[in-house]
Amino acid sequence: MEKLFNISVDKLKEVGGYATAEEIHHQPRLWKETLEILSSDKERISSYLSKQLSKKGVKVILTGAGTSAYIGDTAVPYLSKILDVEVESIATTEIVSSPEDYLEREVPTILVSFARSGDSPESVATYELAEKLVDDLSQIIITCNKEGSLAKRAKENENNLVILMPEESNDKSFAMTSSFTCMLLTALTIFDMKNLEKNIAAFNKVISNGKRIIDTEIEEILKIVKLYYDRVVYLGSSALRGLSKEASLKNLELTSGKIFAVNESVLGFRHGPKSIVNDKTLVFMFMSNNDYTRKYDMDLLKEICNDEGEHKVISITYNKDVEIEKISDKTFVVNEDKQEVMEDAFAALNFIIYAQVFSLFYSLELGISPDNPRPSGTVNRVVKGVNIYQYN
Repeated sequence: MEKLFNISVDKLKEVGGYATAEEIHHQPRLWKETLEILSSDKERISSYLSKQLSKKGVKVILTGAGTSAYIGDTAVPYLSKILDVEVESIATTEIVSSPEDYLEREVPTILVSFARSGDSPESVATYELAEKLVDDLSQIIITCNKEGSLAKRAKENENNLVILMPEESNDKSFAMTSSFTCMLLTALTIFDMKNLEKNIAAFNKVISNGKRIIDTEIEEILKIVKLYYDRVVYLGSSALRGLSKEASLKNLELTSGKIFAVNESVLGFRHGPKSIVNDKTLVFMFMSNNDYTRKYDMDLLKEICNDEGEHKVISITYNKDVEIEKISDKTFVVNEDKQEVMEDAFAALNFIIYAQVFSLFYSLELGISPDNPRPSGTVNRVVKGVNIYQYN
């Protein structure tokens, strides 16, 4: 009998969870396909970005809505480090409501839009507002849907670059999973095409880790679900702070809001948000692979683990760390081979799998359909009900 995550395919289809399960499960394969797409298009991408990034005073804005915005939040720290230009992550939902706060007419701008469908009202509106407000504009559209409004519109302008993700990354289920990771991988790769082979080697390790997590860690994740804690916190620093936003959103989406989830930066958590912790709280700590940042992660980890109460602390770390394992209630180690350096933004592709699977299993435990957790239509796969007003 065919199974996904040790659940029969027939059962998953019966309860409305097959699409979500499959879209989480096939991510390592799609990451490989994404790298092949970028490798085959290396010359076009490199030529385009070399020209645009050479402009004096140029700025890069990463944008999207919801999960697509969190791609930018996760990628910005890494891209800021490798590029000699200003890089910002600004959600389309911010740009649309206050465009002149973010788009500057006289600043050469590379606007990078992430879009699963490319049909969200804010995505299309941001594209059009940028065309109107920025004199020297180039737009990069990274999308999973070649038939989407954004892809079609961008292809009409030769000053734009459209990069299509593998067709299967256009998730059919409600929540974005493989679309998120494929677009994140693309963002991390295209701005460093001169080191493509080196980065492919790093991502091949990430792919190998992803397969192992999916093949061997499922039962351990299910044990955490079966604690039935009703509050979940995701914490991370820098790139992993951006990832914590996506992790908590997956939790809220797939459990239809029945399991309350929040996110915060590691140092920010003490400044009030820590008040959420009670005896029914799970705290997920995304531990940085950066030695300096990790010191702050460790301090908070020790503090929360030593606090009184029945809360549980789940640590996710790239390399094995005995100290973390001693004090955490559960530790997931992504890389089981020898210690190695890995950028947090790259490791994020592995870290998010734990949050995706946890949210999928919790949804199923609650009797919710992960593929369509809000059948009432109050929340939709592609956002509805947004009025876009003419901007003059």
